[in-house]
Parts: sequence; C-alpha cells; structure tokens
Amino acid sequence: MRQIILDTETTGLNPKSGDRIIEIGCVEMLNRRLTGNNFHYYVNPERDSDPGALAVHGLSTDFLSDKPKFAEIVEQFCNFVQDAEIIIHNASFDVGFIDAELERLGLPAFRTYVVKITDTLAQAKELHPGKRNSLDALCERYCISNAHRTLHGALLDSELLAEVYLAMTRGQDSLSMDLHGTGSGEDGGGEAIVLAEIIVLPADPDELAAHEDVLKGLDKEAKAPCLWRQLVEN
Repeated sequence: MRQIILDTETTGLNPKSGDRIIEIGCVEMLNRRLTGNNFHYYVNPERDSDPGALAVHGLSTDFLSDKPKFAEIVEQFCNFVQDAEIIIHNASFDVGFIDAELERLGLPAFRTYVVKITDTLAQAKELHPGKRNSLDALCERYCISNAHRTLHGALLDSELLAEVYLAMTRGQDSLSMDLHGTGSGEDGGGEAIVLAEIIVLPADPDELAAHEDVLKGLDKEAKAPCLWRQLVEN
C-alpha cells in the first residue's frame, strides 16, 4: 500500500473566507517505510497571512511573493497523491483547504484522486480519550523528538506525523528510509538506512530487587498475588 503523509500551512483558519494554502508537504511510505520521495512547495497565496497564522508558521508575504501559485503546482501535486492512502492529522482542516484550491481551478474534489483519507487525530482520540492529541502531545507521548520544531512547517510536520503514525499503529520497531528517489519521483536504487532503533536494556540486579519490593507491597495491599505475578505465572 502506498501511503502519503500530508500537511499544509495556510494564511488563516477558514478557506471559505478567502484563506489560502501557503505550504504543502508530503512524504511517501511504501510498506510502512519512508522512501525519501517527498513533495514540498511553498505557495504564493496572493494575499497576506493573518497575524495569528503568521506567528505559527513564520512565512511572510515577502518570502512567499516569488513562490509558485497553487495553479502552477496542482498537476504535479495531484499526480503525486494519485491512488494513495492519505494520512493527515485533523484531516478536515487540510482537505477543506485543498478542496477550496481545487474548486477555484474548476477541478474535482481531493477525495476523487486518492484511495482513502486517514485522520490520525481521530485515531489518537480513540486510543487516548480525554487526553491532549495535538501533534506535539503525540510526539511527547511516543517519545519522538520534536525539539527542532520551533515553528510549524508542512514538510517537517509530515515527517513527524509519519513517526507518530507508525508508533500509533505499532507496525514496526524502527523508522527506516528506502532511498528510491527524491522529490522528482524518479526511481533509483539504495539500501535501507535505519534512522531510529529501539534498544532494550535488561534490568540490573538492583532494579530487579526494587521491582520485587514493589510487587510485595502490591501483594500485601491486595491480600493476594498482584496481577503482574498472575500474568507471569500464566
């Protein structure tokens, strides 16, 4: 299954009031491995960002003034996402903006190009009801470093979301990249490079003794073997 993790940055919160996409970033996964085949563009929205949005993404009107308009990248974008499962955090927000850009150009809605849209925010709410489920909160929960994320960025957030998605769906113990090309989409050879690996350290004698003391305390409280002992015995 080809999966695309997607994120956008925008001039504001509401495409119906004229807010536009200013950055779009996608990373590709095949068989739950990053391929290195990414799609990333800054986009000239032909308007200023709202002050609140500017504080989040830091992309000024001056910086975006010489970037391509959405109409100039739309064909490449649609070809990149074609027939893939799209993974987005808070999908309704990004899809709403993409649909508004496509409608402005007289093109079909985003869902017509892709196989499926998966919302990781909805998944996280099911897994962690009542808890904070922002991308930052999920990075913290799954021990994924986002220290380099001082401002929001579509490509960076897509890369972080890929790690969060793999952790949430528990499909593998490491995040690897198969170097099959670059953002141009061309195929190429390359071996997998492990970017992060889980190392399991066995408990030392002092830690085992401390653990046993905790279990004895639980046994005493419950006046019976605690659940941990029952699981180990079974």
